[in-house]
Amino acid sequence: MNIRRLKVADVQGYRELMLQAYELHPEAFTSSASERATLPINWWESRLTSRLDVILGAFVVDEPVGIVGLSLEHRLKARHKATLFGMYVAAAHRQGGLGQQLVQAALDEARRHAFLRLVQLTVTAGNDPAVKLYQRSGFVLYGLEPMAIRVGDEYFDKIHMWLEL
Repeated sequence: MNIRRLKVADVQGYRELMLQAYELHPEAFTSSASERATLPINWWESRLTSRLDVILGAFVVDEPVGIVGLSLEHRLKARHKATLFGMYVAAAHRQGGLGQQLVQAALDEARRHAFLRLVQLTVTAGNDPAVKLYQRSGFVLYGLEPMAIRVGDEYFDKIHMWLEL
């Protein structure tokens, strides 16, 4: 297993894995598979080349099987914060600690930026395995956003968590 920052050459695998995530777990992501599937490949590439987003992937050989993102804040007054986003591990690679490794890799990346003081994230209420994963990494709950997203006719709350670096 190799965890590294994604490059433009990884764009197809990144796109496919994220579309799988959106399709299989629509309640876990704010974006939907249908809206992201229509985006041109250069949109996906821009995520990988952005100076404010760091997308990390876990690879088996050359195939991405896990993804996590870290978004840096561009506004000066909020520059001390980063957001962990887009966390996903393909079903066949769960239960082996890969999620924990990806979160740790994102936190290691955050610590490389001396100006960062905290990392925040949201997780869908009721997704207990994800909440426990983040808690094991040191994140603590600080709020609940009711009806944060809607999938079909169903609404899902989002738990807000943060970690001081």
